Amino acid sequence: MERTDYNGELRAKDAGREVTLVGWVSTRRNLGAIEFIDLRDNTGIVQLCVEDPSKVPDVRNEYVLQVKGAVRKKDVPNPKLPTGEIEVVVKELKVINKADTTPFIIADKTDALEDTRLEYRYLDLRRPCMLNNLRTRAKIVRLTHEYLDANRFLEVETPILDLATPEGARDYLVPSRLRHGCFYALPQSPQLFKQLLMIGGIERYYQIARCFRDEDLRADRQPEFTQIDVEMSFMDQDQVLTLAEGLLSRYFKEIVNVDIKLPLRRMNYWDAMDQYGSDKPDTRYGLKLNDLTEEFHASSFEGFKNARYVKGILVPGVAAETSRKKVDTLSLEARKFNLKGVIAIKKIGGALEGSVVKFLPENVQAALMQKLGWNDGDVLLVASSDDRRDIDFGLGAIRTLYSKELGLVKPGTYDLLWVVNFPMFDPIEGTNRFTAEHHPFTRPRDEDLPLLDTDPASVLAYAYDIVINGYEAGGGTLRIYDHDTQWKIFRLLGLSDEDVERKFGWFLRAFQYGVPPHAGFALGLERLSMILCGTDNIRDVVAFPKNLQAVDPMSKAPSTVSQEALDTVGIEIKKE
Repeated sequence: MERTDYNGELRAKDAGREVTLVGWVSTRRNLGAIEFIDLRDNTGIVQLCVEDPSKVPDVRNEYVLQVKGAVRKKDVPNPKLPTGEIEVVVKELKVINKADTTPFIIADKTDALEDTRLEYRYLDLRRPCMLNNLRTRAKIVRLTHEYLDANRFLEVETPILDLATPEGARDYLVPSRLRHGCFYALPQSPQLFKQLLMIGGIERYYQIARCFRDEDLRADRQPEFTQIDVEMSFMDQDQVLTLAEGLLSRYFKEIVNVDIKLPLRRMNYWDAMDQYGSDKPDTRYGLKLNDLTEEFHASSFEGFKNARYVKGILVPGVAAETSRKKVDTLSLEARKFNLKGVIAIKKIGGALEGSVVKFLPENVQAALMQKLGWNDGDVLLVASSDDRRDIDFGLGAIRTLYSKELGLVKPGTYDLLWVVNFPMFDPIEGTNRFTAEHHPFTRPRDEDLPLLDTDPASVLAYAYDIVINGYEAGGGTLRIYDHDTQWKIFRLLGLSDEDVERKFGWFLRAFQYGVPPHAGFALGLERLSMILCGTDNIRDVVAFPKNLQAVDPMSKAPSTVSQEALDTVGIEIKKE
């Protein structure tokens, strides 16, 4: 089909030219003797001027048109459009296809509910903001190829139909037609295969990898996602992080024109937890957690006196609006993290007020005010727990709530840092067993290897997460490359020799043939895109996403299948 130019690229320098354009009708304004049409393609909008509407077919919004005409400068430019200095005087207009009235306005600002937008996603994608999001995502991929190719990395694809392995979430299973009762698993990551590529001598691998996890969804999570997956041999942690920082700085410079100061800050896991109540801290604002254990142990308040950990957040200037109802709401949030709730103490007129103040001796009150820099109108929110992670995560969630309520984060700002030295294990409450904090192939720090036999809970790992604006945008680890250490980790995770052989025997056999030291990282393509596009909804950067129930409102997937299809793979549906 003939087309000489893209609509959004015409400028004043094109005045006088004859052009042929195609696209969708964005808006039309019929003034009787003259008609204006905004014609949209994937580059933008240009205004058409129809000087004799009686000589062209009637058109409506979202009709597909081909037009021929001459570019001319406007008497009154439209500064809101890149093409606002010009318009195209129509000489010929052809309707290629008609359109029904759309269920919502095709524009950046729309009042459509998200479920409606997802049901008619092909219309939603016509909105310029959505197209720009996909462009940003595509640009991240292009920059990735350029950077890693220039650094001697080789792009290699790994299997999609894989063996089920523990990765921290449920697998999506695919039944085998040829081997009834057997299943493939869709990969949660290419973890084992990329390590085998290192054993295979590839040395530097990357992949734009599709991954799948059957887990509860939220605004920044999808059941199928893409990660920029990188693995390399003969590099230590500093070298790995430096390489990743170079890639990240390229994204920010090329996409949002922001220079990232390198090297990035590094924060120890427990420092992040103790100060920010999160292993992905947003340090663009304060509201740090304060350890108040010593002060409250000196009080007579039984609720805190004997607790192992007592911590608080001082929130400035909210004393007047901190009602009993507000505290109850905050306590509900805290209970999600196994805390009993929070207690509020206000400072008004130089004195402390609250239900627990009568249990605080004057010297304790003075110590608290001095330690916290407590001003009139500030509120201290305090919680206690015998579990360090529970109190940190609980108060961290409240910290996040207040950052949004008080508008503490300046839009368009970026905060990047590494969180390092993660615990190797996460203890299973009430047992002597553990789960892997990252995955079972994470290498313990050299100085902590003796603790595997005496105090596994204290072992730290060569593990690192990249945190951007409070989101975990990616991470990685140095890998275990010693056969005996790998077996020891499996045993600490409660796996029997039979379990290890069944799940990982094929992988561990490769450890007998010279394994190089190796490491890797993965960046979440959707989360990076989300951050760089300035949205907090991951579905805004996925062409055809699932909703929070893991359903595609457009195709209605997942759906039932025929009995014949079930019989072919030997599956019987159990009736409830």
